[in-house]
Amino acid sequence: MKTTKRKTPCYIVEESLLRKNLEILKEIMDTTGCHILLAQKAFSMYSLYPLVGEYLSGTASSGLFEARLGDEEMGKENHTFSPAFQEEEFSDILKYSDHIIFNSLSQLEKFEEETKKAGKSFGIRINPEFSTQEGPAIYDPCAKGSRLGIPISQIEEEILKRV
Repeated sequence: MKTTKRKTPCYIVEESLLRKNLEILKEIMDTTGCHILLAQKAFSMYSLYPLVGEYLSGTASSGLFEARLGDEEMGKENHTFSPAFQEEEFSDILKYSDHIIFNSLSQLEKFEEETKKAGKSFGIRINPEFSTQEGPAIYDPCAKGSRLGIPISQIEEEILKRV
């Protein structure tokens, strides 16, 4: 490839290396029976979704636009999580998602019935309140006061039966 003919800035991906990594992930899925999803927040180069979709189970989305992108460009299972789902977008999120992850008890209460009526599966994000990270708490999803996930101390058996 002649890089002098490329407009910059641009992203260049070595497909053979990407495929090699995807083969490793596929082997893990085949061996364990787990599902591995593409985190679109980290990699949303949708021109490569057909290739990625040959190996992975689907996509993980963080809101409406990623959910739509994953659905339209890969068309496989699509899991959506957001710390704060917007009420006016939620019905559209359900159109593009197969599984919803709720961040809080209030989200579960607010959107559980609509999610069930749409025939979608759902779960909750649990904050184990146990951090193994050193450094600034702002980057630690398990830090005291974090709003990412339901603190495990607030999880009751009734909640687990619902999800």
